Amino acid sequence: MNNQALETIFNEIADLLELKEESGFRVNAYRRVARAIGSLTEDVQAIADRGALEEIPGIGKSLAEKIFEFLDSDKVDFHEKLLAELPVGLITLARLSGVGPKTARLIHASLGISTLDELEAAARAGRLRTLPRMGKKSEENVLRGIEQARRQSARTPIGIARPMADDLVAALRALPQVRQISVAGSLRRMRDRIGDLDVLVTSDDPDPVMDAFVRSPWVLDVLAHGPSKSSVTLRTGVQADLRVVPPEAFGAALQYFTGSKEHNAKVRERAVRAGLRLNEYGLFRADGEQRIAAATEEEIYDALGMPWIPPEMREDLGEVEAAVAGALPRLVEAGDIRGDLHMHTKWSDGSGSAAEMARAAKALGYEYVCITDHSQSLKFAGGVPPEDLRAHIAEVRALSNKKLGIEVLIGAEVDILADGSLDYDDDLLAALDLAIASVHSRFRMTESEMTARVVRAMRNPYVTILGHPTGRLIGQRDPYALDIDAVIREAAATGTILELNAAPERLDLKDDHLRRARANGVQIEIGSDAHAAEGLALNYGIGTARRAWLTAENVVNALPLVKLRAALRRKRGG
Repeated sequence: MNNQALETIFNEIADLLELKEESGFRVNAYRRVARAIGSLTEDVQAIADRGALEEIPGIGKSLAEKIFEFLDSDKVDFHEKLLAELPVGLITLARLSGVGPKTARLIHASLGISTLDELEAAARAGRLRTLPRMGKKSEENVLRGIEQARRQSARTPIGIARPMADDLVAALRALPQVRQISVAGSLRRMRDRIGDLDVLVTSDDPDPVMDAFVRSPWVLDVLAHGPSKSSVTLRTGVQADLRVVPPEAFGAALQYFTGSKEHNAKVRERAVRAGLRLNEYGLFRADGEQRIAAATEEEIYDALGMPWIPPEMREDLGEVEAAVAGALPRLVEAGDIRGDLHMHTKWSDGSGSAAEMARAAKALGYEYVCITDHSQSLKFAGGVPPEDLRAHIAEVRALSNKKLGIEVLIGAEVDILADGSLDYDDDLLAALDLAIASVHSRFRMTESEMTARVVRAMRNPYVTILGHPTGRLIGQRDPYALDIDAVIREAAATGTILELNAAPERLDLKDDHLRRARANGVQIEIGSDAHAAEGLALNYGIGTARRAWLTAENVVNALPLVKLRAALRRKRGG
């Protein structure tokens, strides 16, 4: 909580300083510190207690004093002073497309406006056009910016955005005028929520490409239609932007529009120190127009003394420094995954049999799967009662004699009851290859109650994996209150594997949680939680794992079968 609060405070200080037109250097200093604190795997209070605050990148004496001030009083006087000078609502206005800090200040000073609703009312009433440098077109842009901000306040879950983007890209790729095409932006970085969709193409004849884009059946509204850039609103409410760039600049444009903004700033700083300048058109000598690199991302990074950095890592969390030092990890890939340890069949709420799920997994090239139907308490999901579980175990084990070409293990997704006990007794759990323990009820417990509940379950020697640990459903349900750091510490202490549930509506654990787990040496299972054969894909989970810098060594289901069996037995003491 300290880290999150400080991250918010320092980001707001940066926003408020920008509104006051302070130097960009000062603004960026606060933004860097906010990111550094937000990515810590340890509570900043513990770091302060051992006198190590100034070891955090970007924190000097002045900022360390502000952190101590917050830890003593839950506030930072400099932040409070800025808030007294400028309404916090101005931050929202300044972030609007078509507004910006200077215009936000002008609107507030002239009309007393400090909220989106007030700004919308003024724009619709024609009051903005009375201000200097503003007219009817400016009002239209402001209204469009407000609409966009409201859409983005509930950013699109990646599970909705990715299939939509894939369909759009596939349709454009089929055009004979398209030479190269790629998504960019936060979708390429595999963030769990997506703002706008960014698509780049190269073409010698862009007009037919732009025409096809704005006329596609997914488009609700055309915002702009030009020779090099078009923007549309898709039927889901997401804005999609298509840019056409020359083939010789595709790599530079892809690097630029993939982002993140913070990563790009760090890469540009390195270019400047080398006497170069980098933009979406290429890497150039600073003293002229000689272009050094542009066609591919690889040559851009190589010219700056770095290997290519995977898009999922580009969040300015140390990836540039690691690349320069030759210390980038080899991130886990789909080809590293040997099996799937979380799936459901007709025995509970799945639609396929164990044999059907196994055959589908075999088609993906897997070496093993584990059938993990729900336990008895989850009645709405057809949970398996104890008296039926042994028959279920026998049925699944019999599949090993059917020469399916894949090993089929038997487990269960066992409910963690309100007091932390489990839905099956230990004798029954001992008959399984593994048990995934998950919370499916009583989500409104306090943080201390929920944490104690989960920790008690993890201490059971037959609990192999903690399933979807925070219970979130992206865009539908917030995580329940849980001290995730305490859970990670318990996982390290007990040898419990933590799940990265790859169902696109979950992606639980999140990337920042996974980073903390990795830092504590905790093993991760990437499970599909599939309820049908077509749900077995792990691509969303692998993307999230890559955002957390996980390698195959961090993922238990990247182990071959013999080593997996040993890992599953380890907690049981066998």
